[in-house]
Amino acid sequence: MPPELRIPRSDSRPGLGRPATGHPVPVPAPGPVPLPAPIPWAAGLSLLVRTAHWCALQGWPVHPLAAGRKTPAANCPACRDQPHPASACSCLAEGKWCHGFHAATLDHDLIDRWWGRNPQFGVGVACGPAGLVVIDVDAHATQPPTRDRILPGIAISDRVDLTGLANGFHTLAVLAALRGQDSPADDTTTLRVRTPSGGLHIWYRAGEGRRWQCSSGSSPKRALAWQVDVRAHGGYIVAPGTRTADGTYLPVGATREPAPLPGWLAQELERTRHLPEAAIPAARPVPPRAWQAVAAAGSGGTRVQRTLEKVLEPVEACGRMPEGTGFSEALNRAAYTLGGLVAAGRLTQQEAEQALTRAAAAARPTQERRARQIICSGLTAGQQRPLPVERERRP
Repeated sequence: MPPELRIPRSDSRPGLGRPATGHPVPVPAPGPVPLPAPIPWAAGLSLLVRTAHWCALQGWPVHPLAAGRKTPAANCPACRDQPHPASACSCLAEGKWCHGFHAATLDHDLIDRWWGRNPQFGVGVACGPAGLVVIDVDAHATQPPTRDRILPGIAISDRVDLTGLANGFHTLAVLAALRGQDSPADDTTTLRVRTPSGGLHIWYRAGEGRRWQCSSGSSPKRALAWQVDVRAHGGYIVAPGTRTADGTYLPVGATREPAPLPGWLAQELERTRHLPEAAIPAARPVPPRAWQAVAAAGSGGTRVQRTLEKVLEPVEACGRMPEGTGFSEALNRAAYTLGGLVAAGRLTQQEAEQALTRAAAAARPTQERRARQIICSGLTAGQQRPLPVERERRP
């Protein structure tokens, strides 16, 4: 295996993590699973009940998983016989666990009831309500896909030797290396959980109120990397300590708390469409200063370039500032203005699109798809209102 694709052994030393704030007294867990028991009154409970309570204390809603499996516990007979959406089910209000992660709770009394009657249940965590995004790295022995499916949206030249690339650990490491980062699989600052199949769950706090979406590494529509799934809104993750027929989900190292999602990884998730389709800003009238700048630049010949420079100045300025500084609005205004110039015959459609695309890519290189949407919307709206430009007066 080429050295750049080798995976270092992860730290698997047992240890107790720091429990939830306000409950500093850890109680050793029975057996070989190094999990924290966050509160003294939980010391006499079974491991999985303690795990469920611990997760709830972190603010992570939990729901039961079927005994020995990683799938949600079965619905009640009524829900099985007459399928219906979770939003229309009365079982949830009655404290039942129907509908998987939709039933997830932070209620400790309910947790005692569910796991007290079924101590063999595993523990699932509803990622969305918990504010978590979990990178699920698989290590299945399958043939890699074609090069365009290994890292969606990133072209891998035929000159790159992919000999030895065999699983999600490799593709995640390659993606990180392309961005000049260490692989999240080696991130000792966050909670990591080894799966019975040899994979790894890397837990992060979503932050910023972003509703990251789930994906499968094999999906043609939304995927981070081959054999790398994403668990977020609309999904759940198996909590450490849960036992299945294949083995136990074991925490790696001593860290028991998710770290904030790294910025570069958030950018990759956004690039690969892990956010809901955001509303494209509505086209706005060209502000007076923009009209004046365009008029001053004139039209025709070399003046076309001066016009583009004036209109694109606010977009290019966003590249020198952090994200969240009005990039979408600046790009939308520029596209609207150039659309008006296209309609007035001062600029070709191709010139406008190329100039906008270049400026957007330079300012926000990880937002190509959203930039294309804004450019298309702004140009279309702007072409409904041709923008007159004063011709240069002859002496």
